[in-house]
Amino acid sequence: MITPAAYRMTGGELTLGAVLARLEEREGEVASQAGATKKQIAQLTAHLNELDRTVEEVRITRKTLLELPDPQPYAPPNLPDHPAYQQIMAADHPLRARRVCEAMDLMVAPNNINSIRLKLKRLTDRGILVETERGLFTQPRPWPSGAAATCRPSRTKEESGINSHNTPRIGYQ
Repeated sequence: MITPAAYRMTGGELTLGAVLARLEEREGEVASQAGATKKQIAQLTAHLNELDRTVEEVRITRKTLLELPDPQPYAPPNLPDHPAYQQIMAADHPLRARRVCEAMDLMVAPNNINSIRLKLKRLTDRGILVETERGLFTQPRPWPSGAAATCRPSRTKEESGINSHNTPRIGYQ
């Protein structure tokens, strides 16, 4: 806005000095607006570049996931043909060779116990059973997410067959 002191009126017209003062004032206003707009453009450009990078990352992730092979459904390993393996796998609790002999109505003799222990070890080698502690076999359980596959469940002394004096119990659980 032009102030009365900025120009003189002669016959209702502006003088050259008043026009120049008004133009200088207007130039300052427009330059200020241009600076603010440039600042907004810089912010929007940075935001647009960030969005473009994110879109590209999503595209790459999608492409990578589409290239992955389809997961195969879980198929339990094949059991050996001997019927003893079927009987062993029917148990739903941790197994010891002696208990398996008893469950299979075999005479509890060292040769039978060793034979069953070898069968349990063979199933462990094939990934069908896991040996949670020495001589104790069980079917693998799914681990909670994030748990390492090498983790073993913790057991109390009572569960592991050790009494308070840290000596093995006579007999099996």
